Order: sequence, then C-alpha cells, then structure tokens
Amino acid sequence: MTIEKRYAHGAKVEGRQLIGVAAPYCAETRINDFREVIAAGAFTRTLSEQRDILALADHDPTRVLGRTKSGTLALRETAQGLEYTLTLPDTSVGNDIRELAQRGDIGGVSMGFRAVRDSWSGDLRTLHEVELHEISIVSAHPAYADTTVTLRSLCPEAQRSLLHYWLETVR
Repeated sequence: MTIEKRYAHGAKVEGRQLIGVAAPYCAETRINDFREVIAAGAFTRTLSEQRDILALADHDPTRVLGRTKSGTLALRETAQGLEYTLTLPDTSVGNDIRELAQRGDIGGVSMGFRAVRDSWSGDLRTLHEVELHEISIVSAHPAYADTTVTLRSLCPEAQRSLLHYWLETVR
C-alpha cells in the first residue's frame, strides 16, 4: 500500500487553534507530469469509519500535533473541501507551528492518503475516494493552492485581528 502526499497552502491562526481547508474540492493542481483534482465527497467513507487520523508536523510521526481519537483534530466535509480544526499542543512543536502561522511562514497543509477510487482522462487524475491517514502542517512547498490555515484566539483583541494567509503554491 502506497501512501501519497499532497500539499496545499494558507493558514488561519486563532489562539491555539489552526483552522482551514486541508484538501480543496475541484481545484486542479499539477503533480509531476500529471494534473489532479479531488472530487466532492472523496473523504465521506473515511470520515464515516471514524478512523484515528493524525495531525502531524511535516509528515513526521514523531511530531504529533493532534488526532481525531482525542478530539484535538476535527475533520468535516464542506462544499469547499475537507476542513479541519486543530487544537495545538502546548509543546515546543505546537508552539513553533503557532508562531510560524502567526507570522505567515507556514507553507500550508498536506495530507497523507491512499487512493481507493480514481479515474484518468488524459493526464488529469480525479480522486473520487481516498483513505485518509493524516494531515500535516508543512513548513514549505504546498501543491494545492486553495488550502487554508488559521489560528483562533480566545483573546478579544486577537479575534478582531484574525489572520488569513494565502501562500503561493510551489511546484
């Protein structure tokens, strides 16, 4: 079983929470020598199975930021794509990610998945169903331009100055 990884960019930081879109629907991106889009509903089965999906820093399993089993990572499908809310831990990794997100230095969000059902039309691959294993907050090189990360704050002053970062996709 091969786990594929895809990157997206953008970040919204509110206090200790990162909020955004981990995988946008119908947003075409180039992956090496082919193009790819994620079809609406591609995560329905994975989310219904209530798998324990991890949130990692840079796909590193030794740098866990949250997980669905503990409730520190929430995932949901919307019309825009797979949205997430991640409560960052008060650890050196969590604090580093929070600081980078506040500064606008986060590269984006990535996901580790296995394609369950896909289709090809020329060089365009459409992912119809994926088995999601993890999402990662990445330092650099997102692939999907329409992903977002935000950090939530409980401080009223910070709530008034919510940050929304869109970073250019690096291919």
